[in-house]
Amino acid sequence: MVSLIKNLAGMILLVATLHSCNQGVSLQRYYVDNQEQPNFLSIDVPVSMLNLDIAQLSQEQKDAYKSIQKLNMLAYKVKAGQEMDYETELAKVKTILNDPKYEELMRGGDSEVGQFSIRILGDEDDVEEFILFGNSDDKGFAVVRVLGKDMNPNQIMTLFSALDKANIDDSQLSQFTEFFK
Repeated sequence: MVSLIKNLAGMILLVATLHSCNQGVSLQRYYVDNQEQPNFLSIDVPVSMLNLDIAQLSQEQKDAYKSIQKLNMLAYKVKAGQEMDYETELAKVKTILNDPKYEELMRGGDSEVGQFSIRILGDEDDVEEFILFGNSDDKGFAVVRVLGKDMNPNQIMTLFSALDKANIDDSQLSQFTEFFK
């Protein structure tokens, strides 16, 4: 009888564990699954690459800068004859981003030039990641994840305004821009 109870408890624990792990495909899982695949480019960018003069930042910008840990970029380039593959991958990303856990802050663009959206994961006062997603049917799509702790959307937006004065080390970013040429 004791053995039966132990086995039953073990099976319940196993089922509960497996159920909690199966939350569907996440953006992180999509990155990991595709970073080495053909037509994809994956880049991890440390925040230090921005080369911001911290002394010139407002306190709000400094707080935002400290809250960011890194940027992950994943891009898919459309190649002639592989439009169906592009549509499949684009649909996968859109499905992931349409999950209610990703709150949309902004969207724009048009069908001729391309479209973009900005989303967050987490609470508005404690954002875990910002997601910038853009796509163009003739170029491809890109997803940029800004990862950090206790990020605040308003602070991050003020930090973006300081980026025009940054001396950005574009050695890694040049791979990204060259990818779409």
